[in-house]
Parts: sequence; structure tokens; C-alpha cells
Amino acid sequence: MTTLQDCRARDAADPLRPLRDLFVLPDGVTYLDGNSLGPLPRAAAARIAKAVEHEWGQGLIRSWNDAGWFAMPQRVGDRIGSWIGARAGEVVATDTTSANLYKVLSAALSIAAQDRPGHRVVLSERSNFPTDLYIAQALCAERDCELRLVEAEELPAALGDRVAVLLLTHVNYRTGAMHDMAALTRAAHEGGALAIWDLAHSAGAVPVDLHAAQADFAIGCGYKYLNGGPGCPAFLWVHPKHADRFSQPLAGWWGHAVPFEFTPEYRPAPGVARYLCGTQPVLSMVGLDCGLDALDASLPHGGMQALRAKSLALTDLFIGLVEQRCGDAGLRLVTPREHADRGSQVCLAREEGAYAIMQALIARGVIGDFRAPDILRFGFTPLYVGFEDTWNAVEHLRQVFESDEWRQARFQQRHAVT
Repeated sequence: MTTLQDCRARDAADPLRPLRDLFVLPDGVTYLDGNSLGPLPRAAAARIAKAVEHEWGQGLIRSWNDAGWFAMPQRVGDRIGSWIGARAGEVVATDTTSANLYKVLSAALSIAAQDRPGHRVVLSERSNFPTDLYIAQALCAERDCELRLVEAEELPAALGDRVAVLLLTHVNYRTGAMHDMAALTRAAHEGGALAIWDLAHSAGAVPVDLHAAQADFAIGCGYKYLNGGPGCPAFLWVHPKHADRFSQPLAGWWGHAVPFEFTPEYRPAPGVARYLCGTQPVLSMVGLDCGLDALDASLPHGGMQALRAKSLALTDLFIGLVEQRCGDAGLRLVTPREHADRGSQVCLAREEGAYAIMQALIARGVIGDFRAPDILRFGFTPLYVGFEDTWNAVEHLRQVFESDEWRQARFQQRHAVT
């Protein structure tokens, strides 16, 4: 039986433990929601202030050149690319995940229309993140294509039946289940389809190698495990064999081959740079750059291999402690136990009161989140979450049930963001 002393001993022996100090983490808070919004890197406030006061305040427009603002989408994109198996010059940090999906799905459908005219189906998982499905619905209506949704286990059998594009989120946002990217991409290609991967819950959390998996396109989020700050730029990757085939539909001036020629006719930039659109949000990009500094600080300690090992150890511990200490609370594990099938989160379902239970935990300083209709979701970011944190989270969960405090009226009121 695992004890609190066991958890403290594991923290003391953890080589990643010092990285916790790179983040602002309020006293009395156990933060298990970095899969939704990463915490503030300690260096970010000063770095953003410098960008505001010196680069913007003193440098003014000169800072597009002097401070390197203009090149930030590619420079920051390359930093992200090193964590997802991309090569230099293949990733740009830009726009939002939703906008980037619109770009790459449009390009993928254009390629399919040229190479396989009879393939007009976008295949996805029924429980894919809703924004991905909404974007796909809109594009399918625009292109007279079909969006077909199936359960995860039905995906391999559904490929090949006029499927043009397989669109999946690598780690499911509701369950934490992780797809086999290489196997499903291979199956998609064998059926004549292209594969687009949403890495929102993968980048910085689990090993990803886009080239090894032979993926076609990928998008992802900058403010979850990359700790870039609320609303910071997302990112986009295109396999080099596709990059110059089509222009994406949001043909803005930043995606022009030479933006400051100011020609009336659009001429797309070579490679992934054509997937840029309008002027980039510099201050948010600076925050993302700081988040990547914190992630890169893990490299001397083993990088992704060490982060993944600790993530699995934390999630194993959490699952075991919930079963050990909250076994009669009516909680059902929906996250896979198998390491190869699990991201960096643990999701528990409960038929009654899941939202209120999470609100009671948040009031106690244990911050996770709720996903409708019945999911309590806990994210484990090994850069700053420890083994004692995990013990404390389960202890508070146990107390919430034993005291019945989740039944209080104040915890029943729904907020706009859950």
C-alpha cells in the first residue's frame, strides 16, 4: 500500500523536481489542469515586459527587424518541431488550432480531389474534440463532402470506403486515450487517404515523431503542455511533399512569398510559410517562447524520455491511489491502463455529481476540470507536478466524498468555463 512518505521519497529522488521552480504555482494549489492551460513560466512576465517596454516602447516598428519579430513564427515553430519529430523549416507557430485545421484540411481535400477524385469522405472519431468536428462540418458542406464519425475501434474498418482524409486527435481530450499514430496513418495511406493529426494534448506531453509515422499534416495548441499562456499561437506542420502543392484558403499577406513587395496578386511563399496569414501576435508569441524555454530545461535530464516516464509514473500512482482510497465512491476509470494507450491525463466518470465534485475539489485548491456529461479530468504535467501532489489530490477527493460537501448548493452552479 502506497503511503505519503513513499510519495515524498519519490519526489526527493526525482531528477525533474527542480524544474518546478521554473513556474509560478500558488501556495496551497495542486494544479492538475495543465492539459487545459499551462501555468505561468516564472521568466515570462519579465520577458513580456521587456517586449512591451523596450522592444515596442523604445524600438517601435524597428523591432520587426531589430528584435526579430518578423521571423518569430518560423523560429518558434522550429522549437516546437523539435518536440514532435519535425525538421527545421517545417513548422510555423501561428493563429489558432481551429484556424490551422481549416487551412490544412482544405489543402488535404484539394490534394485528394486531384489525386483521388472519388474520395470525398472525411473520417473522424465521434468523440473527437468538437472544434475539429465543427471545422470539418463547415468544410465538408463547402466542398460537398461527407463527414463520417465512428467509434475509435471502428476506425481501421472504416478506412478505404471513399475516405479522403483521416482526421484525429492523437490523445482524446475526454478520456486520455492515445491512438497509434503510425498504425492508423499507415492504414489511411493503404486506403488512399491522407492523415491529419491534432496534437493539442500530445505536444510536450507524449513522444511524437511525425516523420516516423509518415503523417501528412499536423496542428496543435501552444497553451497546454507547451505553457505558452492563454490564447497564445498554435502551430502547424505540413509534410514537405505536400507543402508546395496547394495554397491554403486564408491567403493573407504574411503567407506571400515577399510580403513587402505589396503586389496586388497573391504569390504563395515556398513551404510551410504559405500557411501563415495575417500579422502575428508578437506579445503572445513571446509568452510561447518562454514556455518552450521551460520545456527545453528538461533536455539535460532526459527530455521527452524522462518526461514520459514520470508522466506514466504519476498517472499510475493516481489511478492506484483512487482505487485504494476512493474505491466506494462510484468512480469509473475511463483512461486506458496500458501505457501505450494513455496520454498524460486521467479521467474518471461518475453518473451523479461529477461537476459539483470537481468544483468542491477546486475550492480545496486541487484544480482539475469537468467535461460533459460526467468526466472529472486530471492532467499530469511532469515539469511541475510531483508525487506528493498526486497523493494530496486523492486525499482531497476522498474527503470530498466522505464529507458529502460536493452536495452543497454553491458547487451545483454551472460556470461558463467548466
